[in-house]
Amino acid sequence: MPRSLEQPAAKRGRPGYDQDSVLNVAVQVFNKYGYDATSMGTLAHNLGISKSAIYHHVPSKGELLRLALDQALVPLEAIGEDERALTGTAEERLEFILRSTIRVLIERRPFVTLLLRLRGNTEIERTALDRRRAVDRQVAELVVKAQEEGSLRRDIDPRTISRLLFGTINSVVEWYRPGGPVTAAEVEENAIRMMLDGVHSRNR
Repeated sequence: MPRSLEQPAAKRGRPGYDQDSVLNVAVQVFNKYGYDATSMGTLAHNLGISKSAIYHHVPSKGELLRLALDQALVPLEAIGEDERALTGTAEERLEFILRSTIRVLIERRPFVTLLLRLRGNTEIERTALDRRRAVDRQVAELVVKAQEEGSLRRDIDPRTISRLLFGTINSVVEWYRPGGPVTAAEVEENAIRMMLDGVHSRNR
């Protein structure tokens, strides 16, 4: 059962919070003000509870950051461990990873936004960035393998292809809004077609 971050007997009439709801508010505040500029006082104010109520279950702001980053990193890392990312042609594996990554970015947009804005100022941030780079390397390696297979163009430097793929996918968190005129499924399909059609080998 979720742990309440505020005692139910509190007389101020403030709502209670479990860890998930605290994380949802915290990531919004981190994204608005920046992690470094956000104090526990700022978090408490936005939650409508006291700092002591937060500390009762979360020992530090850093722990909140770590938990929030895991909300993005764990599902991203799981993509690379999926059988579909490990078997088949390099092109098939690459498309699976790209599609799955877009879905995670849309489903967990606030948490991925936080991940993409990290500066590496703390050990928690540097560890998260290392984990993110490991995810990126898997895509970069598949681009090279797909070129070697002949499914992707060889006249474009693989590092350029990888960076453009990352840039296109990461931009989704900045402009996509749920409930807008374009559905998540349409974003995924349009992005995949735009990215891969442009780099497919002409000899296919």
